[in-house]
Amino acid sequence: MPVNNLYMDRCLQLARLGAGNVAPNPMVGAVLVYRDRVIGEGYHKQYGQAHAEVNCVNSVAEEDKILISKSTMYVSLEPCAHYGKTPPCVDLIIANKIPEVIIGCTDSYEEVDGKGIAKLKAHGVNVVTGILEKEALEMNKRFFTFYQKQRPYIILKWAQSDNGKIAGDNGERIFISNEITNRLVHKWRSEEAAILVGKNTALKDDPELTTRLWKGNNPVRLVIDKQLELSVTLKIFNEEASTIIFNCLKDDKSGNNLFIKIKEDKIIEEILAALYLQGLQSVIIEGGAGTLQSFIDAGLWDEARIITNTSLVIEKGLAAPVLQKHSLQKNEQIFSDNIAYYTKDI
Repeated sequence: MPVNNLYMDRCLQLARLGAGNVAPNPMVGAVLVYRDRVIGEGYHKQYGQAHAEVNCVNSVAEEDKILISKSTMYVSLEPCAHYGKTPPCVDLIIANKIPEVIIGCTDSYEEVDGKGIAKLKAHGVNVVTGILEKEALEMNKRFFTFYQKQRPYIILKWAQSDNGKIAGDNGERIFISNEITNRLVHKWRSEEAAILVGKNTALKDDPELTTRLWKGNNPVRLVIDKQLELSVTLKIFNEEASTIIFNCLKDDKSGNNLFIKIKEDKIIEEILAALYLQGLQSVIIEGGAGTLQSFIDAGLWDEARIITNTSLVIEKGLAAPVLQKHSLQKNEQIFSDNIAYYTKDI
């Protein structure tokens, strides 16, 4: 692997450590290198706290601080040039007289979008861009989708039997995936801003939609209940996380529950618009079949994760949704569960 790629790969490794904790900011990692020796590393750990570049410079040992002005900084995303929760990272780079910055990908967020690179160059810093660019863009696909398409990144998820059923007859709940896969699903939840189900899933399965099987933040729970028919005693309304109820009757706030009124003839579009206004950059949709299929039919999804229990056949049951215009990215096997990862064709 070329040297630049090697250090950028390390930036990406570091950046991923911030998953689930930095949104709505992007994940970013930074490495400071002097003559092929890493003297500093850092990543964005928590939203509102120091950025990767700051943590990288601050990690340099006292005896190596004299080398900062002779080193190259590698950073997975273009350094910011604006004041937000923290000062601009380009000012830190300039103040420390770092002569060269190598960047994974530029930041299309309008407050940055080339301004960081331009300011660095204006102060004589040598800037190289596009190192492992594809990987850097992929890592922050939620962030980029949110600002470019003005909607959250949408992940579809369901579990099905080997013959393509997701529930028993009349929607009866059947436990399909195994215990290890269930923990993986909770990990997925911890990485997303929100989780969505329809009314029937909330009513029949009574899911809690939290990360109780994995250490991590609970996503904001979302439920579509057009006529507000769900009982407040359901787990989706407990105190473990906040819940947004999309309905056709009212806008209101009650404790951890936020009611958002939507138009019945534009449910999906209005939900996504509301999530954008709420600043929720990603949503994982876990059911039911009708809700999942409605997003598929509208072409409003980015990724699908389908768990198939290859040892289970459900003779009479509810058919799984059917993907359209999709490409398989990879398969993963966990005992009898096969997990297929798809992306939507552009």
